[in-house]
Amino acid sequence: MTEDFTEQAEQTLNACRAAGLTVTTVESCTGGLVAASLTAIAGSSDVVERGFVTYSNDAKNQLVGVPMALIETHGAVSEEVARAMVEGAIAHCPADIAVSITGIARVPAAAPRPSGSGWFISRRRGAAPRQCTNATYLRATGARCGMRRCGPRSP
Repeated sequence: MTEDFTEQAEQTLNACRAAGLTVTTVESCTGGLVAASLTAIAGSSDVVERGFVTYSNDAKNQLVGVPMALIETHGAVSEEVARAMVEGAIAHCPADIAVSITGIARVPAAAPRPSGSGWFISRRRGAAPRQCTNATYLRATGARCGMRRCGPRSP
């Protein structure tokens, strides 16, 4: 983990700790890097409740209840699926805040989404389902690792 991830992870943990909040992650393209960045900090267990790695569409469906029809209609890398992922995380664990990340690192030229694009969405428990704390469309530059590294740096 790079130093900038460590600093952001510490800031996130300290802010959650000060507010008495716990967090869960549901990650696709980052493959658990956000949860790993947080849990690399000693004492993070008082904030980090759990993490879901939902790399495949089946995992999105089975672990956090994203409807396959939604994935088929909008694609795994869409705001709609990222919202369903965060809703599923809220529904499947007791954390106060859930964050979801879905993206694509490199695609064929004919694909509907550009390489290095994705969605980061966070939601606080108790907020209306469509009311997110943060919904951000991400664009990373560079190779595969560019998109994967965007997640831990996201707001």
